[in-house]
Amino acid sequence: MTLDGTAVLAQRLVEDGHLPAAWRDAFIRVDRAAFLPDRVWIRMGDGYESVDRAVEADRWRELAYSDEAVVTQIEDAPGAASARTPSSSASMPSVVAAMLRALDVRDGQRVLEIGTGTGYNAALLSARLGSEQVTTVEVDPALADRARAALKSAGYRPTVLTGDGAGGWPTDPPYDRVIATCAVHDVPRAWIEQTAPGGLVVFPWGTALRNGVLIRLTVEHGTDGPVASGPVVGDSAFMWLRAQAPERDVMAVVRGEPGTGSTRLDPSFLGDDDAWFAVGVLVPRCRSAVGSGPDGEWTLWLADSASGSWASVDYEPDATDYEVRQHGPRLLWDELEAAHAWWARAGRPARTRFGLTVTSAGQRVWLDRPDNIIPADISGEGDAIPL
Repeated sequence: MTLDGTAVLAQRLVEDGHLPAAWRDAFIRVDRAAFLPDRVWIRMGDGYESVDRAVEADRWRELAYSDEAVVTQIEDAPGAASARTPSSSASMPSVVAAMLRALDVRDGQRVLEIGTGTGYNAALLSARLGSEQVTTVEVDPALADRARAALKSAGYRPTVLTGDGAGGWPTDPPYDRVIATCAVHDVPRAWIEQTAPGGLVVFPWGTALRNGVLIRLTVEHGTDGPVASGPVVGDSAFMWLRAQAPERDVMAVVRGEPGTGSTRLDPSFLGDDDAWFAVGVLVPRCRSAVGSGPDGEWTLWLADSASGSWASVDYEPDATDYEVRQHGPRLLWDELEAAHAWWARAGRPARTRFGLTVTSAGQRVWLDRPDNIIPADISGEGDAIPL
């Protein structure tokens, strides 16, 4: 029965164009259900609803073999029927397959995984490469123990370590491939340093505004140390590396008397993922929230907790001018408006035209080619981009 479930899931992923032929056998051999806890959570409205295997066995099994993400751990209300703060999840199998495709592993290569989670991804890597080629690091001791037990029960024995994945695992480098299942903005230097020359590092990358995209870096070692550079290869929104998670509460910053003005830029441009990605790069540390009102009205809130700056823009259907309020040393809406104008002048590039270079001096985002670096931020502190 289990094999039927994995085979059906694998076939569905193949038919939808998600699963490369090289990974089909691994997806059939590794039972996703074996790596899920008996209680999982799914998104329902503004919260999460629990699905208990002992109570809803058919529904639980349907989720296990579906192309859906399920939350596997919550921290603010364990045992509750719904929760707002998931701390671990099992990603959509199609996303797992996309990341493994981007990793481009070859027989005999060694892989370091950052973020063991349920252990499902480590099992797939082990099925493809052999357990001895896979090392995986998990910061949460309870998750690491659970994954270790699930892997052992399924017949896989990769090295499962408990620790902060931001430091990689320096005991046994270099690795041919590094893959992270948590989002970062500041790429940990250890991931680059522990990758062999010509190796790949694949991870979700995001900004305070948008999480996120999938980036694949190729590592080269030079006289000044390793350098990694590569493009955005798709979308991949994951939970943040815990040390880099942006603050959640935008409204906590909203205080003080604002200045007022207006804009002709429709704030609903936030629905364009390409624009929102570019703006997030150009306006660092800016977070957003949306508050709904009556009759299709809503308000976009922006905040930077470090400076205490905030802004709001009120949207009304059929309007051509929108009220703006701003407070603090950063005029966040003005910065967003300038960033949007930059993106428009650049030809409204898709997010897959961007890339990232990481050196010992830091990281820079580029457009189309590594020497075409975009501004560090729209305030003018970064380098100008030739258009």
